[in-house]
Amino acid sequence: MSDSPVVRRATRADVPRLAATLAAAYPDYRWTSWALPEDGRAQRLHRWAELWGALVPVLDGTAWVTDDVTSAASWVAPGAGAPTADLQSVIDRDLPRVFGSRQPVVLASERLGALGRPEEPHWWLHAVGTRPASRHRGLGAAVLRPVLERCDAEGVPAATTVYTSTAVRWLQRSGFAVTHHTRTAVDHELPIWTLVRRPRRDQPGDQPGE
Repeated sequence: MSDSPVVRRATRADVPRLAATLAAAYPDYRWTSWALPEDGRAQRLHRWAELWGALVPVLDGTAWVTDDVTSAASWVAPGAGAPTADLQSVIDRDLPRVFGSRQPVVLASERLGALGRPEEPHWWLHAVGTRPASRHRGLGAAVLRPVLERCDAEGVPAATTVYTSTAVRWLQRSGFAVTHHTRTAVDHELPIWTLVRRPRRDQPGDQPGE
C-alpha cells in the first residue's frame, strides 16, 4: 500500500537518531523509573538507548527503523556472538553508570524474565519504541514486521519481556503469547511478562497486527 511506512535496516549513521527515538519513547515506561536512579535519569536512559538499543544491534545488523527514524525495533539474532572486545569494555564500564545501585536487581530481574524464553534458537526483541508525536499510526508494528516475517519464513520463534499489561496486549496483536509471568527480583515492584511468538505456517497472507 502506498501509505505503508518505509522500514529499513538501521545503519551507523542512524545511531544518534535511533538512540534519541528510544530515549524519547521510554520516559513514561514503568521500567524506566524502576530501573534507572532518579539522579541523572534522562542521561542514563539516553546512554542505555545509545548502547543497547542502537549501537550494538546496528553493528549486528539487527535494528530496523522507519525511514525518518521516528520508530525503531532492536533485536538480538539467534546465535548472536559476543560484542567485540572494545565494545564489551565500553559496556562493562558504562553498565554501572547507567543502572547505578539498581544494577543487581535489574540484572536479577532479567534472569527471571528469561525463564520463559524458548529453548531453541530465537530472535529476542530487546527494545521497540516510537516517538510520542508519531504514535498510533502503526509504526511500531511496521518496524517489527521484517523480523517477524523472517521468523515465519525460517520457522524460528521470537520472544521478549515487558513490564506493563498495555505492552502485553500490543504484542499479542502481532501474534505473541505470554509464556511466563513473575515479578521483579528482590522488591517485587513490577510485573514481568515473557512473551513468545511461534512462527506462522501455511498462512501466507497473514500480517502482524498494527
